[in-house]
Amino acid sequence: MKKFIVVALLVVLVLMPVFIGCQKKAEEPVAAAAVEAEPVLKVANLINGVLGDKSFFDSAAHGMDLIKAEYGDKVEVKTIEMTYDETKWQPTLLDTADEDWDIIIVGTWQMTEMLQEVAAEYPDKKFFIYDTAVDYSLGLENVYSILFSQNEASFVAGAMAAAITTSDMPLANPEPIIGFLGGMDIPVINDFLVGYIEGAQYVNPDSKVAISYIGSFSDSAKGKEMALAQYSQGADIGFNVAGQAGLGQLDAAKDMGRYAIGVDSDQAAIFAESDPDKAALITTSVLKRVDQSLLRAVKMHMADTAPYGKSEVLGFAEQGVGLAKNDIYKKLVPADIQTLVDDVEAKIRSGEIKVSSAFGMDSDAMNNLRNSVK
Repeated sequence: MKKFIVVALLVVLVLMPVFIGCQKKAEEPVAAAAVEAEPVLKVANLINGVLGDKSFFDSAAHGMDLIKAEYGDKVEVKTIEMTYDETKWQPTLLDTADEDWDIIIVGTWQMTEMLQEVAAEYPDKKFFIYDTAVDYSLGLENVYSILFSQNEASFVAGAMAAAITTSDMPLANPEPIIGFLGGMDIPVINDFLVGYIEGAQYVNPDSKVAISYIGSFSDSAKGKEMALAQYSQGADIGFNVAGQAGLGQLDAAKDMGRYAIGVDSDQAAIFAESDPDKAALITTSVLKRVDQSLLRAVKMHMADTAPYGKSEVLGFAEQGVGLAKNDIYKKLVPADIQTLVDDVEAKIRSGEIKVSSAFGMDSDAMNNLRNSVK
């Protein structure tokens, strides 16, 4: 009997590590299952147009690249081109809202009413809209609207243009005529124009501005035609605010041997390699930093500080707007005009210069301003 007990104890001692090992193995999957994977933030960027405008929509797409670079595997981003066919916009927005995207981004005034309807139907989704704002009297506590002080950046560009047009720069003529090419006669485009005119008048009260509206943000051929007419009328520098259609002005500047001001993105940098002759004529670009504003919005969302249910206006301080001061600018624009640009920008930042806005300006006041530089 004693021998049996001794043998039994030896068997138990021998097998005990096996039992313990099996128990640990059985517990391991439970422990692994208890650790949940960190959720991935899914961000969809809907473009009511196509990429390739070298300005506005391309900047929004670049914003997705910045978000991915910042957060890596913690985010999934996608840009969807809805084309310029307006019948596709609302169905695409609805389809995207039906999917598992956490944040859905749209832009431009053309998407405002559609977003207001869809955001109300999907209160658990978060939405960003840039370059316009929704009507918050409708509620819409899940929408963050991003606006830009493009009038202030355009004031600086107008001051620069007025200085260039009567300067000793090789392609300038003595006439104080500058050009403005807008996509459409709407408040957000006219906000650029108001600042541009006031900036030009700040430098030279006798400044004249040739103003044209293409009636499109995609017709670059018509944009070129109108820009050619402005240059033929004596403008030696022109400012395009027309998305893809505005690229026509850059073509016209190259054909005519005149100066240009880009918009939204740094257009001189974009064309520096593919078309250096064109890039060399782009004195600067008025930057509307859609890319940086979307990165900023996602950062706030991550920190649970995004101001949903509100709109914000982003200016120089928030890096929402600015002027491109690249190597072409530094080489092309004389030092005294660069100093003027820096001085004017500093005065706007400090509040010494107050720039008017097209938003809230009635049609009579807008017409009077345009006629004052006709």
